[in-house]
Amino acid sequence: MDLTSLPRVTLPNGDTRIKRIAFLAEVRNRALAPLDTVPVPFDRILYLNDVNFDPIDATQLLFSTNIDSNGHANYAAACAVDFINAFKFYDRFATRDLEGWVTGIPFFPWFTSAGSAVSRQDVLEGKDAVRVRSCWGGMTAFEAKWFQDHARFVQTPDASPSPVSPLRFRYEEDTFWESSECCLVHADLQQRRTSMGLPLDSGIYMNPYIRVAYDPKTLSWLSLTRRPERLYAAIHDLLNWAIGFPIYNPRQMEEPGQEVADTVWEYDDPVRAYLPNATTADLSGHWREVTRVATPGGFCGGPNLLVINETPQQGEGRWGKIEPPGPAA
Repeated sequence: MDLTSLPRVTLPNGDTRIKRIAFLAEVRNRALAPLDTVPVPFDRILYLNDVNFDPIDATQLLFSTNIDSNGHANYAAACAVDFINAFKFYDRFATRDLEGWVTGIPFFPWFTSAGSAVSRQDVLEGKDAVRVRSCWGGMTAFEAKWFQDHARFVQTPDASPSPVSPLRFRYEEDTFWESSECCLVHADLQQRRTSMGLPLDSGIYMNPYIRVAYDPKTLSWLSLTRRPERLYAAIHDLLNWAIGFPIYNPRQMEEPGQEVADTVWEYDDPVRAYLPNATTADLSGHWREVTRVATPGGFCGGPNLLVINETPQQGEGRWGKIEPPGPAA
């Protein structure tokens, strides 16, 4: 993939960078590209990350999550739970509980007691369809209808495209605000569902019985380590309180279309402020109020900039992180 085809954001010092999430959203959208031309309406889409999984679990996620009275798996999106080791849940970046809170300490039951704690309670009650605002978990199933223009399949002379374009992955355009593309696609999905009068507390689910891992050894342990996990709930709650989880997100309660005023720091000399050897004096500046219009998925993000290191220096990885402007500590 040619990186020059991707949009760039401009830093206060004039440098331009490619957002990591813009790259990842483009990659996921390329996987969806055949849906724009193939003359078939699909029922489900299954996304798989670089995970180890049992094919039976993929089938269960697709066809056995939140089964209704007719034996039909009833969801707009359903996610697995992914593990980086035998106990540690991995995908906190994309996962939010039903009220948009970020998860707590990354072990069972994952969600905190903040707010009404609906998602946490669903986990503790042993449900296979834990109500959430967003999830991914290494493996996610979607209703395909949200990603296809079904007017293309109507064989009548007056068939016209839908006024709403098929759902696609995207990134945050604000320079210093980042959200997982996997969270934003759920936010957009939920926005479309609620605009159709469907309730907010249904449609997107995490299935705790479907588990994947990032190496074969971890996957082999998951059937054993899940056995005592109900004992962890009180410890999990206590540690969340001690550490201060969930972390505050100033955009969590924003409604799409709402006009919002942000207070941002502007450097007096942005060029010097971004030098590797910048001093406290170089970081001097002032606060300024800017106005923006809220988009779906404010609950997904946080204040930073994730970039691609296009020409990594010695010791640097492929990904980089740049903190937003701020006064010297």
